[in-house]
Amino acid sequence: MNRELQKIITIDGPAGAGKSTLARKLAHSLVWIYLDTGALYRALALTAARRRVDQSDYEAAEALARSLNITAQPRPEGTAIMVDGEDVTGLLRSPEVSRDASIISACPGVRLALLGLQRSLGAKGEVVAEGRDMGTVVFPGAGLKFFLHASPEARARRRYQELAGQTENLTRAEVLKDILARDLADESRAVSPLKAAPDALTIDTTNLDIDEVLKVMVKAFRNKFLP
Repeated sequence: MNRELQKIITIDGPAGAGKSTLARKLAHSLVWIYLDTGALYRALALTAARRRVDQSDYEAAEALARSLNITAQPRPEGTAIMVDGEDVTGLLRSPEVSRDASIISACPGVRLALLGLQRSLGAKGEVVAEGRDMGTVVFPGAGLKFFLHASPEARARRRYQELAGQTENLTRAEVLKDILARDLADESRAVSPLKAAPDALTIDTTNLDIDEVLKVMVKAFRNKFLP
């Protein structure tokens, strides 16, 4: 196995399972880089909306993905995303962008266009990469893989708490509906569907807090990487 790939940890799972928070905390505890690959799809979705490109038009979506200069700078606190020189990092977490990202990420050509960039970001190792196909497609040779999941209701509650201060008139029922729709889209897409890698450690976070899950991850890291 490539030594750099051994020093990659992947965290996959559906929306609201705690991937981003845990990936960031795990990377911080290890002094590794946190790579939020979902931000790349969000940046593309944001740009498509701005340019009135139909997210479900695969040919147009792929053409847009290949025409843009999307760059990512992994940092301990997160991944900074630039699109044609504009820093769009702070614009990527709205419900609208999340919904559009789920649609555009189903395009096989889009996923192929962004695959090389994602792999190049993890090439030097010591990276915690989170997304939906990190352990199955992007870094199948990663040294340690996690798959997080939780009940839809628990995930909707967490996402509602996260978004409540950002979006007016948002209801938990609407968030749950969006969660279920994204699950269906992510799990049923033809290319790189959301699923656990065969060698991933699956963790149900429904009744666990962040620190409890982090302890499980750190223990798994020590068992895998430390003598």
